[in-house]
Amino acid sequence: MREAPVDFSALPDGPSLRSLELQSRHCGSGVGSAELIGTWRVWQVWDRKSQQPSRTSGALRALAATLVIQRVSEAELSLINSISFAALKLCFSGPGQLRQKRPLLMFHFIKMQLSVAGQAVLTLSLPLPAKEKEPFFALIATGQSATGLAWLAARGRGGGLALWVREDKAG
Repeated sequence: MREAPVDFSALPDGPSLRSLELQSRHCGSGVGSAELIGTWRVWQVWDRKSQQPSRTSGALRALAATLVIQRVSEAELSLINSISFAALKLCFSGPGQLRQKRPLLMFHFIKMQLSVAGQAVLTLSLPLPAKEKEPFFALIATGQSATGLAWLAARGRGGGLALWVREDKAG
């Protein structure tokens, strides 16, 4: 039996996310690690000051850009950021943790792996970034659309705003 099509129009738009972001800056988002665990697919991205989604959004969806977040321990998470094209898959992986009130999801990638048809053909260790250059996502909000689609919004260190949708059924 075929699944019903997902209604992506029920997701928050840029202005709605910016409003939630202002709220989270003042009060914190309240997003905890339990809400982050899962596989998240990029849906939309916005450049730092743009009101319109970036053209990059479509390319990231076409490349099946995903962010997998897993719990390693009470305080530590594991992140895998990947894109795929046909039989090629490029993954960056490393540790992460939540910090501060907002909170910030701090992370750094320690490994890059290129796979072809599920077989690793290149694996590289990556250098640690300087502490002041460590990547992060300032978590804005998580929610569920009226159609039941779980979403996650965050702003990255570079200023871009991202909206992901949950790909897995677990939550």
